[in-house]
Amino acid sequence: IDLRAGEIHAVIGPNGAGKTTLISQLAGEQMPDSGRIMFDGRDITHQPTYSRALQGIARTFQITNIVHDLPVIENVLLSAQAQAGHSFRFWQVARTDKTLIEPAMEALRRVSLGQRADDISRYLSHGEHRQLEIAMALAANPTLLLLDEPMAGMGAEESARMVDFLTSLKGEKTMLLVEHDMDAVFALADRITVLVNGRAIATGAPDDIRNNEDVRKAYLGDEES
Repeated sequence: IDLRAGEIHAVIGPNGAGKTTLISQLAGEQMPDSGRIMFDGRDITHQPTYSRALQGIARTFQITNIVHDLPVIENVLLSAQAQAGHSFRFWQVARTDKTLIEPAMEALRRVSLGQRADDISRYLSHGEHRQLEIAMALAANPTLLLLDEPMAGMGAEESARMVDFLTSLKGEKTMLLVEHDMDAVFALADRITVLVNGRAIATGAPDDIRNNEDVRKAYLGDEES
Protein backbone atom coordinates (compact mmCIF):
# COMPACT_ATOMS: atom_id res chain seq x y z
CA ILE A 1 0.00 0.00 0.00
CA ASP A 2 1.37 3.40 -0.90
CA LEU A 3 0.00 6.74 0.29
CA ARG A 4 0.22 9.87 -1.85
CA ALA A 5 0.76 13.25 -0.24
CA GLY A 6 -2.47 15.15 0.41
CA GLU A 7 -4.83 12.31 -0.44
CA ILE A 8 -7.40 10.42 1.59
CA HIS A 9 -6.64 6.72 1.17
CA ALA A 10 -9.37 4.51 2.63
CA VAL A 11 -8.89 0.92 3.77
CA ILE A 12 -12.03 -1.20 3.87
CA GLY A 13 -12.78 -4.85 4.46
CA PRO A 14 -14.78 -7.24 6.64
CA ASN A 15 -14.28 -7.55 10.39
CA GLY A 16 -11.01 -9.32 11.10
CA ALA A 17 -9.44 -8.28 7.80
CA GLY A 18 -6.53 -6.56 9.56
CA LYS A 19 -7.49 -2.90 9.16
CA THR A 20 -6.81 -1.79 12.74
CA THR A 21 -3.70 -3.99 12.86
CA LEU A 22 -2.42 -2.14 9.80
CA ILE A 23 -2.95 1.24 11.48
CA SER A 24 -1.31 -0.03 14.69
CA GLN A 25 1.74 -1.14 12.72
CA LEU A 26 1.98 2.17 10.89
CA ALA A 27 1.76 4.00 14.23
CA GLY A 28 4.42 1.76 15.81
CA GLU A 29 2.15 0.09 18.36
CA GLN A 30 2.69 -3.31 16.76
CA MET A 31 5.68 -4.56 14.78
CA PRO A 32 5.22 -6.43 11.49
CA ASP A 33 6.54 -9.97 11.05
CA SER A 34 7.89 -9.09 7.61
CA GLY A 35 8.01 -6.27 5.09
CA ARG A 36 8.99 -2.63 5.55
CA ILE A 37 7.26 0.63 6.46
CA MET A 38 8.69 3.67 4.69
CA PHE A 39 7.76 7.24 5.62
CA ASP A 40 9.09 10.30 3.80
CA GLY A 41 11.92 8.22 2.34
CA ARG A 42 12.96 6.72 5.69
CA ASP A 43 12.62 3.14 6.91
CA ILE A 44 10.61 3.39 10.15
CA THR A 45 9.70 -0.31 10.41
CA HIS A 46 11.33 -0.78 13.81
CA GLN A 47 10.98 2.73 15.19
CA PRO A 48 8.87 3.24 18.35
CA THR A 49 5.61 5.16 18.47
CA TYR A 50 7.09 8.36 19.92
CA SER A 51 9.70 8.54 17.16
CA ARG A 52 7.04 8.23 14.47
CA ALA A 53 4.93 10.88 16.19
CA LEU A 54 7.89 13.27 16.17
CA GLN A 55 8.26 12.67 12.42
CA GLY A 56 4.64 13.65 11.79
CA ILE A 57 2.43 10.56 12.22
CA ALA A 58 -0.68 10.82 14.43
CA ARG A 59 -3.59 8.44 14.90
CA THR A 60 -7.10 8.24 16.29
CA PHE A 61 -8.74 5.16 17.80
CA GLN A 62 -11.94 3.13 17.39
CA ILE A 63 -12.64 3.85 21.07
CA THR A 64 -11.94 7.47 21.95
CA ASN A 65 -8.67 8.04 23.81
CA ILE A 66 -9.91 10.95 25.93
CA VAL A 67 -9.47 11.71 29.65
CA HIS A 68 -13.10 12.47 30.42
CA ASP A 69 -12.51 14.35 33.69
CA LEU A 70 -10.19 16.91 32.07
CA PRO A 71 -11.32 20.08 30.30
CA VAL A 72 -11.38 19.83 26.53
CA ILE A 73 -8.33 22.08 26.07
CA GLU A 74 -6.26 20.03 28.51
CA ASN A 75 -6.85 16.85 26.53
CA VAL A 76 -5.47 18.63 23.48
CA LEU A 77 -2.52 20.04 25.44
CA LEU A 78 -1.72 16.59 26.80
CA SER A 79 -1.70 15.17 23.30
CA ALA A 80 0.34 18.07 21.92
CA GLN A 81 2.98 17.65 24.64
CA ALA A 82 3.24 13.91 24.07
CA GLN A 83 3.41 14.12 20.28
CA ALA A 84 5.91 16.99 20.33
CA GLY A 85 8.19 15.10 22.71
CA HIS A 86 7.82 17.59 25.57
CA SER A 87 8.17 16.36 29.12
CA PHE A 88 5.05 16.49 31.29
CA ARG A 89 4.16 19.95 32.58
CA PHE A 90 1.62 20.95 35.19
CA TRP A 91 -1.47 22.36 33.52
CA GLN A 92 -1.09 25.84 35.01
CA VAL A 93 2.29 26.04 33.25
CA ALA A 94 1.19 24.37 30.01
CA ARG A 95 -1.85 26.62 29.69
CA THR A 96 0.35 29.74 29.66
CA ASP A 97 2.85 28.36 27.14
CA LYS A 98 1.99 29.93 23.78
CA THR A 99 3.94 27.25 21.90
CA LEU A 100 1.36 24.76 23.21
CA ILE A 101 -1.84 26.72 23.78
CA GLU A 102 -2.00 28.47 20.41
CA PRO A 103 -1.81 25.29 18.26
CA ALA A 104 -4.15 23.54 20.72
CA MET A 105 -6.78 26.27 20.38
CA GLU A 106 -6.35 26.35 16.61
CA ALA A 107 -6.93 22.58 16.49
CA LEU A 108 -10.12 23.00 18.52
CA ARG A 109 -11.34 25.77 16.24
CA ARG A 110 -10.66 23.58 13.21
CA VAL A 111 -13.04 20.93 14.57
CA SER A 112 -15.63 23.53 15.71
CA LEU A 113 -14.94 23.03 19.42
CA GLY A 114 -13.21 26.33 20.18
CA GLN A 115 -16.17 27.49 22.26
CA ARG A 116 -16.05 24.28 24.35
CA ALA A 117 -12.36 24.59 25.31
CA ASP A 118 -12.97 24.96 29.05
CA ASP A 119 -15.84 22.45 29.30
CA ILE A 120 -15.22 19.11 31.01
CA SER A 121 -14.78 16.53 28.27
CA ARG A 122 -17.34 14.06 29.61
CA TYR A 123 -20.13 16.52 28.80
CA LEU A 124 -19.43 16.50 25.07
CA SER A 125 -21.69 14.47 22.79
CA HIS A 126 -20.37 11.31 21.13
CA GLY A 127 -19.79 13.18 17.89
CA GLU A 128 -17.97 15.96 19.76
CA HIS A 129 -15.74 13.35 21.42
CA ARG A 130 -14.75 12.23 17.92
CA GLN A 131 -14.07 15.83 16.94
CA LEU A 132 -11.97 16.29 20.08
CA GLU A 133 -9.90 13.22 19.32
CA ILE A 134 -9.11 14.57 15.86
CA ALA A 135 -8.16 17.92 17.43
CA MET A 136 -5.80 16.00 19.73
CA ALA A 137 -4.20 14.42 16.66
CA LEU A 138 -4.00 17.74 14.80
CA ALA A 139 -2.42 19.68 17.68
CA ALA A 140 1.12 18.53 16.87
CA ASN A 141 0.65 19.46 13.18
CA PRO A 142 1.19 15.96 11.72
CA THR A 143 1.67 15.30 8.02
CA LEU A 144 -0.02 11.87 8.18
CA LEU A 145 -3.29 11.19 10.02
CA LEU A 146 -4.28 7.58 10.71
CA LEU A 147 -8.05 7.61 11.27
CA ASP A 148 -9.53 4.45 12.78
CA GLU A 149 -13.32 4.54 12.32
CA PRO A 150 -13.80 8.26 13.08
CA MET A 151 -17.54 7.97 12.38
CA ALA A 152 -18.17 4.91 14.58
CA GLY A 153 -21.40 5.34 16.55
CA MET A 154 -22.38 8.61 14.87
CA GLY A 155 -25.81 9.47 13.55
CA ALA A 156 -26.35 10.67 10.00
CA GLU A 157 -26.06 14.37 10.87
CA GLU A 158 -22.84 13.94 12.87
CA SER A 159 -21.35 11.73 10.13
CA ALA A 160 -22.15 14.37 7.51
CA ARG A 161 -20.35 17.02 9.58
CA MET A 162 -17.33 14.74 9.94
CA VAL A 163 -17.26 14.12 6.18
CA ASP A 164 -17.32 17.88 5.59
CA PHE A 165 -14.50 18.42 8.07
CA LEU A 166 -12.26 15.68 6.65
CA THR A 167 -12.93 17.02 3.17
CA SER A 168 -11.63 20.41 4.35
CA LEU A 169 -8.31 18.75 5.27
CA LYS A 170 -7.78 17.31 1.78
CA GLY A 171 -4.55 18.52 0.26
CA GLU A 172 -3.35 19.77 3.66
CA LYS A 173 -2.94 16.41 5.41
CA THR A 174 -2.34 12.92 4.09
CA MET A 175 -4.94 10.60 5.63
CA LEU A 176 -5.31 6.84 5.93
CA LEU A 177 -8.97 6.21 6.73
CA VAL A 178 -10.42 2.98 8.12
CA GLU A 179 -14.20 3.24 8.12
CA HIS A 180 -17.26 0.97 7.85
CA ASP A 181 -19.59 3.74 6.64
CA MET A 182 -19.41 3.09 2.91
CA ASP A 183 -21.25 6.29 2.00
CA ALA A 184 -18.57 8.26 3.85
CA VAL A 185 -15.74 6.21 2.33
CA PHE A 186 -16.90 6.72 -1.25
CA ALA A 187 -17.57 10.42 -0.61
CA LEU A 188 -14.13 11.04 0.88
CA ALA A 189 -11.57 8.68 -0.60
CA ASP A 190 -9.26 9.48 -3.48
CA ARG A 191 -8.20 5.83 -3.50
CA ILE A 192 -9.41 2.73 -1.68
CA THR A 193 -7.62 -0.47 -0.70
CA VAL A 194 -9.67 -3.56 0.13
CA LEU A 195 -8.25 -5.92 2.77
CA VAL A 196 -9.48 -9.50 3.15
CA ASN A 197 -7.77 -11.86 5.62
CA GLY A 198 -4.80 -9.53 5.93
CA ARG A 199 -4.23 -9.29 2.20
CA ALA A 200 -4.86 -6.35 -0.13
CA ILE A 201 -7.03 -7.74 -2.92
CA ALA A 202 -7.55 -4.44 -4.77
CA THR A 203 -6.51 -0.78 -4.76
CA GLY A 204 -8.01 1.90 -6.97
CA ALA A 205 -10.29 4.88 -7.39
CA PRO A 206 -13.74 4.62 -5.76
CA ASP A 207 -15.53 3.82 -9.02
CA ASP A 208 -12.98 1.13 -9.86
CA ILE A 209 -13.44 -0.49 -6.46
CA ARG A 210 -17.23 -0.27 -6.64
CA ASN A 211 -17.21 -2.07 -9.99
CA ASN A 212 -14.53 -4.65 -9.14
CA GLU A 213 -16.14 -8.09 -9.26
CA ASP A 214 -13.67 -9.65 -6.81
CA VAL A 215 -14.33 -6.86 -4.32
CA ARG A 216 -18.10 -7.18 -4.68
CA LYS A 217 -17.91 -10.90 -4.00
CA ALA A 218 -15.54 -10.54 -1.06
CA TYR A 219 -17.01 -7.49 0.65
CA LEU A 220 -19.17 -4.88 -1.06
CA GLY A 221 -21.88 -7.35 -2.01
CA ASP A 222 -22.45 -8.02 1.67
CA GLU A 223 -22.42 -4.31 2.50
CA GLU A 224 -24.96 -3.42 -0.18
CA SER A 225 -27.36 -6.34 0.36
